[in-house]
Amino acid sequence: MSSQHPARLTPAPSNIPVLLGTQTLFNIGFYAVVPFLAVVLTNDFLVASTAVGLILGIRTFAQQGLFLAGGTLADRFGARTMILIGCAVRAAGFLTLAASLWASIPVLWLFILGTLLTGFGGALFSPGLNILVAAAQSARDQGEHHQVRRATLFAWLSITGEIGAVTGPLVGSALWGWGFSTVAGFGAIFFVAIGIFLALTLRRAEPVSTHLAGTVSDAKAVKPRGSFRQSLLDRQFVSFCALHASDLLAYNQLYLAIPLELERHEMPTEWLGLIFAWISIMTLGLQLPLAWVAARIGPATTLRSGYVLSALGFSVLAFVPSSLFGDESGLVRILCAVTLMTLGHMSVHPTALSLVSKFAGKHPTGAYFGLLSTCGGVAVLLGNMLFGWLLSQSALDFAPWLVLIIPLLLASWQGSRVVALRLRPHHDV
Repeated sequence: MSSQHPARLTPAPSNIPVLLGTQTLFNIGFYAVVPFLAVVLTNDFLVASTAVGLILGIRTFAQQGLFLAGGTLADRFGARTMILIGCAVRAAGFLTLAASLWASIPVLWLFILGTLLTGFGGALFSPGLNILVAAAQSARDQGEHHQVRRATLFAWLSITGEIGAVTGPLVGSALWGWGFSTVAGFGAIFFVAIGIFLALTLRRAEPVSTHLAGTVSDAKAVKPRGSFRQSLLDRQFVSFCALHASDLLAYNQLYLAIPLELERHEMPTEWLGLIFAWISIMTLGLQLPLAWVAARIGPATTLRSGYVLSALGFSVLAFVPSSLFGDESGLVRILCAVTLMTLGHMSVHPTALSLVSKFAGKHPTGAYFGLLSTCGGVAVLLGNMLFGWLLSQSALDFAPWLVLIIPLLLASWQGSRVVALRLRPHHDV
């Protein structure tokens, strides 16, 4: 086989701030609208709580579950193209949400369609953004004359995303007085504006060395074929995706298990706002220090430690009685658990994303990013169902938590091993 490969395209270095800022913009638009969906379903459509959970669960799966399709399309048509299409689809989704309340009688099927479109839009643009960030990371690493141990761009992506996650609900709350249609309409206009902004700023690309895998970032690049099949045939990567899915399942419990734990101990749901504020503070303050440590101890050790931290967080809820923290300090116990879970997620999530291009090797990264997220989406869907069932059936308080603890410990043991094997010098990729 010839060693000559077509040159690929990667974002110009000046685009790095644009890529990181895009994550902030995406999250502002998303969190300005989506946190209010449950309220609208309950108050305007009079939907029962079980159905609300099902509708929102399907929305999440429409996004995470379709990442593999979005990543494969990004490999085929270009990351920039799919980002712009994804912005348009999400804008259409938010506009559909607003339209569902325009009639004298709210239209539920239109609202559900809107929630699905918002999820599908994210499945289109998120893999594309990951491809461009991975390309920028590869270009930055190649430009270093010696190995520089510093935070990856994916660590910065977590921080800029958290800024948007904090700002978005404030924007939505400020608009809430004009009704949800106004909030959703703002989201639609905002994503149209993001699309126009990115269409202008992501135009430039420059050729780079052919060994920068998976950096196809423009429709003009060579259109690779078979990336979907290649990602599924990579047994080591599939194993890593299946193991790492425990992280998304664990982090998703901030929206399921933690609120249920507050309710189980008859604690005010208002405490949930404090918990999310604490998570934001930790993310903004500790993500870069954790990334700095990760760069020095290596990805395998980082993953092993991060999964264990998350498992310890759930172990606090499973095995540590509330009385240990004092009769009136149940919140302290939950905050300890959430702190460990968040530290674990902040350790493993950017690390896993930064490893995708190394797993992909000379193959396009879109399908690889998609498979990683899709496995997480499937794990959340199945894991939440099993966790909820055990919570209602089991007589043992600790039994439901084992659904979360055991996969994390398995990931710590085997996931880090897979990474260590893949990163061995002279490994054929």
